[in-house]
Amino acid sequence: MALPKKVLVTGATGQIGYMTFRRLNEQPEKYDVYALDCKRKSSVRVPSSWTLEIPDDKFHLCDISNFEQIRQAVEGIDVVAHLAADPGSGSWESLLNNNIIGTYNVFEACKDVGVGRIVAASSIMVSQGHREREPYKAMMKRRHADIPDDVQMITPDIPAEPRGLYGATKVFTESLARTYANRYKMSCICVRIGQVERDRPRPPQGADIYVSQRDIVQIFERCINADDGLQFEIFYGMSNNDLRWADISNARRKVGFIPQDRAEDNHNYDAD
Repeated sequence: MALPKKVLVTGATGQIGYMTFRRLNEQPEKYDVYALDCKRKSSVRVPSSWTLEIPDDKFHLCDISNFEQIRQAVEGIDVVAHLAADPGSGSWESLLNNNIIGTYNVFEACKDVGVGRIVAASSIMVSQGHREREPYKAMMKRRHADIPDDVQMITPDIPAEPRGLYGATKVFTESLARTYANRYKMSCICVRIGQVERDRPRPPQGADIYVSQRDIVQIFERCINADDGLQFEIFYGMSNNDLRWADISNARRKVGFIPQDRAEDNHNYDAD
């Protein structure tokens, strides 16, 4: 019987980080999971009803801009799910320390100690420019009459179109992943995370890029367990929304991602 896979989740006191940690931790026969964050207190994005249950012996209190701390945390780990980041609400200095220097530290430390795979959080914000143009803008605003029948889906290989510094830092993450995959033969997978809400997306904007809690956790777990031969990929992490313009077919084909939800479930966005 195979030993449980050792997984480190960075950003584990954030919403997606904790959901991922909790899902893996519920399967001790498959995963020996550890958490890392710069604080013990949960993020403001975590629903107040949640209680973060992370044992002390599984938690690394760590500043990701500190390379030596990161190197110690990833020692002996098989897969790192890298979700630690400034979500765009801070200053450039915070984005630099967390999303640029911190992400570099994670990749470099993993390379140094021989971690085989990094599953890194990118963001739908790398594609915001597409969303600001027709017909994708019509899909965002649910102007059905302005949406052609043959919309070209935006695939991960279409050049990124960030419109802010946060999105630009996530393009850096993707470029870094490609570099380490090609140069050091590591498995590096990026997930462009859609809009994760605590319950339902805010209508009408957001329904096109919505991803449910269980769908985003599903794609991260599937990436963690992807075939060893999967060296570099970028996937959109979206639910099966009616007006989704981001193409998730490569995630379905390569890691078996099958969304269970859609933004429109139990919610009529088009009601008068």
